Amino acid sequence: MANIVMFAILSVVILGSAIICVTTKRIMRAATFMLFVLFGVAGMYFLLDYTFLGAAQISVYAGGVTMIYIFAIQLVNKRTLQGLVEKVKLSKLAVNALLVLVCFAVVVVVFMKNKFIDLYAQVADTEVPMETIGTALVGSEKYQYVLPFEFISVFLLACIIGGIVISRKE
Repeated sequence: MANIVMFAILSVVILGSAIICVTTKRIMRAATFMLFVLFGVAGMYFLLDYTFLGAAQISVYAGGVTMIYIFAIQLVNKRTLQGLVEKVKLSKLAVNALLVLVCFAVVVVVFMKNKFIDLYAQVADTEVPMETIGTALVGSEKYQYVLPFEFISVFLLACIIGGIVISRKE
């Protein structure tokens, strides 16, 4: 019962912070609420007893990526940020809302057609050993994730180099 309560609390924190992150007009508040989302995801990992993934989530994403975003935000000129404010028209909002509903309907149809919910109910009863998860994270075979991790590390390196180039004096 305690796990369900913690899951509900973390879900509310993640969803609320994500909504505020994308709707706020202040960029530092958006970065702060993104940090809350990343901490909430780490909490989900800890709730599932995946302590390694939770620690990696906190150190890599909540720590590293958020600091890169804040560093980039601080480098941007205040006048540039003030010029980015855009008024949202009602017609544009209606078109975007319709697009979101269509995408949501497509996802629901795919889930129902492929019976993902029934498949998840069968898989949820079995426990995956930590060795299998570790092999999937650092393996280079099909359905293993070492290549995406390498791409992400190159991307983060490019972000750091870009931040250094931008902050350099002319």
